[in-house]
Amino acid sequence: MQNPFERFAKWFEEANKSEDMAEAMSVATVDNEGRPSVRMVLLKDHGPGGFTFYTNLQSRKGQELKNNQNMAFCFHWKSLARQIRIEGEVNPVSDADADAYFASRARDSQIGAWASKQSQPMEGRFEFEARILKYTTRFGIGKVPRPPFWSGYRMKPRRIEFWQDRKFRLHDRHVYVRNASDDWDTETLYP
Repeated sequence: MQNPFERFAKWFEEANKSEDMAEAMSVATVDNEGRPSVRMVLLKDHGPGGFTFYTNLQSRKGQELKNNQNMAFCFHWKSLARQIRIEGEVNPVSDADADAYFASRARDSQIGAWASKQSQPMEGRFEFEARILKYTTRFGIGKVPRPPFWSGYRMKPRRIEFWQDRKFRLHDRHVYVRNASDDWDTETLYP
């Protein structure tokens, strides 16, 4: 079996040909009482260095990751009848990486990052639109800098499972588990 990053890259490439948003993944965190929370985010980079996504650090997931860096991702590509589950620990990306990715975003997305108090209650949509106008005016036609409360995380996986649907629920499941030598042990699981 190839290493899990090569296998992921192959499956991800195939998913990009058949899925509208192959980069969409569910991510799970836990709060201080161990209660799980899951939501969808977009994968922005992957490779032997890990799996990267970006977010508002003051969001619920950002706050939960401050206290517990363990996280789980799940990709489900219905058109291919495939799923990949990834578990590991996340660490912040460098400021240079966060700045570079933020600069690549559409201007409206950059303004939205400033305007959104992600995961906090709001009075109504008008409040959000007023904040969008505030930051649109503030930055005018100039460059929009990355907010200090917005960055990314990179997960170093410790476990990656590849699941392929088969008839009669006789699925294929292959797992890679990082060992003490920072290499990968593999096993095949019953469906």
